[in-house]
Amino acid sequence: MTVTDELIAANAQYAATVEHRDIPQRPTRHLAVLTCMDARVDLFNALGLVTGDANILRNAGGRAAPALRSLAVCCGLLGVREIVVIHHTDCGLLDASNDEIRARLGRDIGPEAAEEAAGIDFLPFPDLDQSVRDDVSLIRSSALIPDAISVRGFVYYVETGALREIA
Repeated sequence: MTVTDELIAANAQYAATVEHRDIPQRPTRHLAVLTCMDARVDLFNALGLVTGDANILRNAGGRAAPALRSLAVCCGLLGVREIVVIHHTDCGLLDASNDEIRARLGRDIGPEAAEEAAGIDFLPFPDLDQSVRDDVSLIRSSALIPDAISVRGFVYYVETGALREIA
């Protein structure tokens, strides 16, 4: 059985037992959280969230540039009034470089992967706190995000689960 097969089985059990509730389309706490895709970042438990509270956006590094489209939808269509950016310790993009990432993809997957990766900025960063500041600044300065939207940035410590505010 593959992991995907396990997921399908788990979903069948979930769908058969969950109380189907009328969760609104818009996040009830008017919140969007942008963070990394790292599986160690357990947002729901770390932030005390439940299903329906917030729009959760995840990508490699939790970077703002590739998330602006989704953040614009959150704020413009879904009633979000606050954005929280959370980067984390021990991130795979911390102290990496585009060239290193491309070389590894070429080595591990093949030359076609390296060729395709040549046109991608993986948005690595050398300074964790500065990456949070940069992403908060990018969101605040975007014409897609109204000035009235609160944007704050944090570092999440995977070792402890604690947050530290940066911007």
